[in-house]
Amino acid sequence: MRFRAKIVDLACLNHFSRIINTIAKLAKTCILRLTVCKLYFILSDKVANGGASMWCELSQGNFFDEFQMEGVAAEHNEIYLELVPENLSRALKTAQNAKAVKIKLTNKHCPCLSVAVELPSLSSSSRIVTHDIPVGVIPRRMWNDFREPSVPDFDVSIYLPALKTMKSVVDRMKNLSNFIVIEANLSGEMNLKIETDLVSITTHFKDLGNPPWASEDDCQSNTQARDLESMAEACIDIKKLQQLLAGQQVNPTKALCNIVRKRIVHFILLHEEVSLQYFIPAIA
Repeated sequence: MRFRAKIVDLACLNHFSRIINTIAKLAKTCILRLTVCKLYFILSDKVANGGASMWCELSQGNFFDEFQMEGVAAEHNEIYLELVPENLSRALKTAQNAKAVKIKLTNKHCPCLSVAVELPSLSSSSRIVTHDIPVGVIPRRMWNDFREPSVPDFDVSIYLPALKTMKSVVDRMKNLSNFIVIEANLSGEMNLKIETDLVSITTHFKDLGNPPWASEDDCQSNTQARDLESMAEACIDIKKLQQLLAGQQVNPTKALCNIVRKRIVHFILLHEEVSLQYFIPAIA
């Protein structure tokens, strides 16, 4: 089992750092799954227990100049590691002007991801700062616990408004309630609502648009048969939504959410070679 990778391009390095920062805001610990072509960051708190889930997928070729890995076996050419993303985020903060960053799986008293940051130097010799990040190696028998979450048939799929606008609305509502209702329909309308004994507030968004699959004939839940104005809603933990909006540095070109009525809200942020899915279960 071996892994080593190198980033030289500064723009790629900064983009990779922003993704890790986003993940660090969403998960205290996560699984890093390495394959020949892709990296996956996975958080699989059991939705049944009220926990959020995350699945972030990136193509290694868009970030790394060198990428070599050998999995646990020829027929299972993958590596699963458990790590604290905040540790990786801190290590990459020292690399903002680096000439290169090398990441390698090592064994120093315990398995580690060693992040070697080559910094510019006035002299001919380069300065290298190495961060050893402890990781746990996930055994093969547990890999199935970290498969991509299946998306239940959704009632509505809708593009999100500008995330900064959404964040400022949610930030204000967070001071008034622990829960927020997200509702949307197939006419491109979405509402964010809070209701308490003292106050009821709704923010309306219109003309957001629905992804093409939201109205296809074989669509999930047969949306054709439903009223386009009919709202599907789910009540979720406002802190989990705020965490996603405040922490995201992916700067997506597309952002959308799928709502399964009273069960789950599934957010998808897309930016070229990166996709981040975040699942927040509904509160009964």
